[in-house]
Amino acid sequence: MTLPIVLLHGIRLSRTMWEPVVIRLGPTAYAPDLPGHGRRRGEPFTLEAATETAADAIDAAGGRAVVAGLSLGGYTAIATAERYPEKVAGLVAMGCTARNRAMTRLYRAAAAVAGRFPRRADAVSAYAIRRALPHDVAESVLSGGVGCAVLPSAVAAITAHDQLAALRAYAGPVWLVNGDRDPFRVDEREFLAACRDGRRVRLPHTGHVTTLADPDRLAALLAEARHHAEAVTADTGGKQTGPTLSS
Repeated sequence: MTLPIVLLHGIRLSRTMWEPVVIRLGPTAYAPDLPGHGRRRGEPFTLEAATETAADAIDAAGGRAVVAGLSLGGYTAIATAERYPEKVAGLVAMGCTARNRAMTRLYRAAAAVAGRFPRRADAVSAYAIRRALPHDVAESVLSGGVGCAVLPSAVAAITAHDQLAALRAYAGPVWLVNGDRDPFRVDEREFLAACRDGRRVRLPHTGHVTTLADPDRLAALLAEARHHAEAVTADTGGKQTGPTLSS
């Protein structure tokens, strides 16, 4: 049986961020809006509500899935694997291996400014995305809207969560995916060491947002992760495996 893939979007964006990848993966790919984003703009963002959203998407897809996310979506995917390990057949966490205090302070400050001036922050974000990505990809990313008002609550929720403890608790296969120019890879080694069955994937000539620039590459990476997770599921009967580590 083909495992579905649930895709979780980045901060201030929406499910449409993943449309170019969903098209390539086909009908077994699902991308929900997280609280406070897209069609749910105005709702409060909490990590509990975000992981419940991911779990609901998994249930709608059949009850067990590979869960993947970028940035906020990656951090949410890690928390989902911790909270609902029986639902997560594999975890693909992209652009979310940063937890040091300097970066936390920087992003809290940026989120506070964006929260005070959300319309201006929305315009700046849209401009930056259009500059960073190919036109068709950027328009898909932005078609669900930009909502920077959620930044303070989302950043607070993510920085309060212990991602390393979450990874230690999850026994399934994990892929930590980072662009080689992404500042969010700063603590990549710590995150990899915390994984019980982890591997690292480095995307050359790629930053944070530009992880989305090549939907073919992303779809191929996710399909490969799904194939591996399906093999693990077949070998273990759906039960999580014991500790291993690769890079």
